[in-house]
Amino acid sequence: MTPALKYIDIFAGCGGLSTGLHLAGWKGMFAVEKNESAFSTLKFNLVEKRKHFEWPTWLPILNWDIKELLDQKAAELSKLRGTVDLVVGGPPCQGFSTAGRRVEGDQRNSLVHSYLKLVELVQPRAILFENVRGFTMKFKANSQGGVAYSQLVTQKLRDLGYGDARGELIDMSEYGVPQRRQRFIVIATREGVADAVFDSLDNRCGEYLAERGIPRKNGVKSALSDLQRRHGTIPCPDSAGFQSGITSRPTTGLQKHLRVNSAAHTPDSHRFVNHTADVEEVFVRLLTGAPRNRCILGEDREPYGLKKRSVTVLDGDEASPTVTTIPDDFVHYSEPRVMTVRECARLQTFPDWFEFKGPYTTGGKQRVLQTPRYTQVGNAVPPLFAELAGLALKEVLSNG
Repeated sequence: MTPALKYIDIFAGCGGLSTGLHLAGWKGMFAVEKNESAFSTLKFNLVEKRKHFEWPTWLPILNWDIKELLDQKAAELSKLRGTVDLVVGGPPCQGFSTAGRRVEGDQRNSLVHSYLKLVELVQPRAILFENVRGFTMKFKANSQGGVAYSQLVTQKLRDLGYGDARGELIDMSEYGVPQRRQRFIVIATREGVADAVFDSLDNRCGEYLAERGIPRKNGVKSALSDLQRRHGTIPCPDSAGFQSGITSRPTTGLQKHLRVNSAAHTPDSHRFVNHTADVEEVFVRLLTGAPRNRCILGEDREPYGLKKRSVTVLDGDEASPTVTTIPDDFVHYSEPRVMTVRECARLQTFPDWFEFKGPYTTGGKQRVLQTPRYTQVGNAVPPLFAELAGLALKEVLSNG
């Protein structure tokens, strides 16, 4: 039996990339994630429950800061050369994101260099790098002379011996994900096969999805219809004073792929928000008359009595806009409420066996310190795309 290919996940978040690679047959060596809540989710699902990682004895199973890891464990990382097939991950994207204020001076942007330093120490066979679309755009006042960070990364990888480093903007909705999520993906290899990996991903995507019973294009309803509140509720298992939803039987290929089983049950983190009657009335008006999949803001809010800065009513028949970290950015496509964590996770294609840890939401000063469940989901790489990328990488690297 051929040994599983091995990888390291950097800036791992709650484990979206690692979940996909796990499903694609890869074996994790270890994962690096600074945030305690996000790491607790990854640890529960992939270290403890799935036994996916062969964690080295020299590295405590903790939420590591990448800079501290590089400072304290550089010698151990260098000794891994020749044993690592892949390094994956994407540094925090807030400073690059077009969804917020793009700030070149955001300290999180410098973590790109920590990523590259780890690659230099470990020297894996291949790289899978992920970031937001804004990563490819120049800042107006760019300290690097008007060069986008995407160009800096690909050039640095070439300098490190990955001469075929190639970046592509990819829309995840083209790969079975029920969400229009554009991300910048870099694949680089020491063996000059990055083009072959991209070709395998594109040419065999339909085949990979068909083997799993999933159409290549999926709308919101195809992911969420079995999670509607109308199917029934029970008291929330982990939150007093809240209700959680009960599933119906799965009716689509995507639901069947993501479900734990076909029987009615209550999935993890499917807790409904307690809306006031006034808020529900606003949502009813939005469902009745608002355009779908279009951000409603400014004066367009007035006919609905909407006070929030902006909101988007989902279209059940189309892929959703990019899932964010804010729970009330979206209104459900057929019920007067916002989305549950589990519904957001479904749009991200997390399987239902994947459980989220930590608080559901946070606010005030804690917003910059904590990573609640909604944020963990919104920051993740969709596992279905990661699985497809993992299959393509495995096929090309295994065949030399």
